[in-house]
Amino acid sequence: MSLEDSPIRKKSFEFACNIVKYCDQLKAQKDYELASQLLRSGTSIGANTREAQRGVSKKDFKHKFGIALKEADETKYWLQILEATGRQTPKEMMNKCEELIRILVAILKNS
Repeated sequence: MSLEDSPIRKKSFEFACNIVKYCDQLKAQKDYELASQLLRSGTSIGANTREAQRGVSKKDFKHKFGIALKEADETKYWLQILEATGRQTPKEMMNKCEELIRILVAILKNS
């Protein structure tokens, strides 16, 4: 399997694209600060998984995936804040974030 076919790479990229679209909606509603936080953490997941797969050592690999996991958890936090404060947060987005967290935990446990 090539790096481009990696399930975590595909899922994190798709998730990041959805985050960008959702943050555009938040900005249109003048939720700039929350949109900024969510955009940063939600797109960072995929960036760090890509870096991990190009890591120079096993330690580097695990470190980058650890960062991706932290970013996924932070993204979940921002989604929860948005939901708790009455913003229209797509349930599918929360489900996808939780799925990414489960995958990242499994990768870290098995590496």
